[in-house]
Amino acid sequence: MDWNTVTIDGIREHALARVNEILESRGLDALVGLMSPPNPEMGDLGFPCFPYARVARKAPQAIAQELAEALKADELIASFSAEGPYVNLRFRPEGIARVVLGEALRDGALFGSGDQLNPLHWMIEYSAPNTNKPQHLGHVRNNVLGYAVSRILAHVGHTVTRVNLINDRGIHICKSMLAYQRLGEGATPESTGVKGDHFVGDFYVRFEKAFSEEYASWLESGEAAKEYETWLESRAGKTARKNHNEKKGPEPRKAFNSGYKTTFFNEYSDWGRAAKEMLVAWEAGDEAVVSLWKTMNQWVFDGFDATYARLGVGFDQVYYESETYLLGKDLVENGQESGTFQKLDDGAIVFDLEKIGKKGQKVLLRRDGTSVYMTQDLGTAIRRFDEYKMDRMAYVVADEQAYHFEVLFGVLGTLREELKDACMHLSYGMVHLPEGKMKSREGKVVDADDLMDEMTALAAGEIRAREADAQGRGEAPLSEEEILHRASVIGLAALKYYLLSFTPAATVTFDPKKSIDFLGQTGPYCLYAFARVQSLLRKAAADSALPPFSAELADHLTSPLEQGVLKALQEFPSAFRWAATNGDTSKVADQTYRVAKAFSAFYNDKNHQIVGNPNAAVGAARLHLAQGVANAIEAGLSALGIETLDRM
Repeated sequence: MDWNTVTIDGIREHALARVNEILESRGLDALVGLMSPPNPEMGDLGFPCFPYARVARKAPQAIAQELAEALKADELIASFSAEGPYVNLRFRPEGIARVVLGEALRDGALFGSGDQLNPLHWMIEYSAPNTNKPQHLGHVRNNVLGYAVSRILAHVGHTVTRVNLINDRGIHICKSMLAYQRLGEGATPESTGVKGDHFVGDFYVRFEKAFSEEYASWLESGEAAKEYETWLESRAGKTARKNHNEKKGPEPRKAFNSGYKTTFFNEYSDWGRAAKEMLVAWEAGDEAVVSLWKTMNQWVFDGFDATYARLGVGFDQVYYESETYLLGKDLVENGQESGTFQKLDDGAIVFDLEKIGKKGQKVLLRRDGTSVYMTQDLGTAIRRFDEYKMDRMAYVVADEQAYHFEVLFGVLGTLREELKDACMHLSYGMVHLPEGKMKSREGKVVDADDLMDEMTALAAGEIRAREADAQGRGEAPLSEEEILHRASVIGLAALKYYLLSFTPAATVTFDPKKSIDFLGQTGPYCLYAFARVQSLLRKAAADSALPPFSAELADHLTSPLEQGVLKALQEFPSAFRWAATNGDTSKVADQTYRVAKAFSAFYNDKNHQIVGNPNAAVGAARLHLAQGVANAIEAGLSALGIETLDRM
């Protein structure tokens, strides 16, 4: 057997081929796959013999016994045995070591990629922030999830195009612009020393504050009293009174006060009127409004770029809603002419949702001819597929938008048959803090930049505590620059790993202190295992040159702890494949931790000396095993968008 060509994937294939060779020689149907026995003591893989009872005219137990006796051991398989109606096999520990460690060392940072038999071109859209505020913790989860999924897909052999669609237009943008126009007094990010996206976000908060004060004042007016009396007789008012009487809601006046804000904005508010007029002026191309819009958006774009760079995420293409919001209008109008969409008596164009198994109609063009978000999304998706010719498109968006994407994909599939199953919504749950939910309009958010500052500070505290111990042992002190560099890497590793270790659908309560724990299932724990290997390799290099890896060296790695490390390495490719298929980073995060944990148990055992082992061949084999571990951790963390450190 050529051990340089056998892969981890080939281990199972080899065993399956051996079994099928015997089955076919006896006129029995070949197996599709082998399964793991419920008890590891039974063996590594196995299969049932029930399906062959009718053809062989024997009891499954008898068939299993005959097959087990007919199947012979080889260089990779140690034995076959019958366990009732099942045939189980066990691999040779040295054979597993040769294959698994050989692949881990050959592939290096690409370890875990496996064999991608059907590479596709994926487009992943993520981030999609608004330009009226800085990015917060929710955006951080979106950014790191989208970036990590794109890296995992690329790792296993797919082509990936990463895109961002920035929402840079609309009434929310005009709110920030109006507040700046009225309250800004000519200040700029440069003159105030405030990062551009924070600077603009402050004016969004100031708009909401001014509007809330205006609304509170109006509620005390006679006009509000009249509106309240009219509201009491409306359906909403009657429902509010009924809920209050049944102790299911607040007193009607409070319900009116909290629920009438949108009506006030649209009908009475000076701030609301001015913001809407500014939006109309922008859409009409008013020179002064467009100039202000460009200036303030650029402040935000500069701020976003700094956040993305610090977070370590990027894009191949950035789209702007101001350039795409009109896309889709012609598409919808042409669809109406062809009968795909219907035009109502009031002039609106709609899609009959019954065509995709849902109830009602979806408006695609309003009666005044203006488009909605769905219209833009349809046009943008069609353009992307035409331009990039990709096979699949994934939208990384919070689960609140699940229905929107169900309808979008249904309409796309109706317009073009080849797009029927080409899109997916990679939805994710909300991110909370231990103290509760974030509120953007009130400025009560966990800002992404502040969060990264906090994580860096927590990591720096850990480093300084360990630094004091190191200096007590006579080690040279670290410079402040080096402490901050390591703290930045460790802090981001903690943040990213924590968010990515959950399945995307899960709602996450982010705990900064828990995420930075060097002893838990965390990013810093994995970083520490990687750095520990680098230290081992430095010490070994100082003693003597490490002999090249060979199959014979791997034969020394047969202890339970060594095999535990190899088992964790062996499961790496399947973890990557599962993650790529399901758009779920948690499997890669978990398997990276399992490798680090298995290595830690092996490294800390007094009977497994590595550097300076009196048996040079055993020491060399263990050093190669440590290098394989480092390759796996680096591959796993890199796929999650996490940088490694040679020294902690």
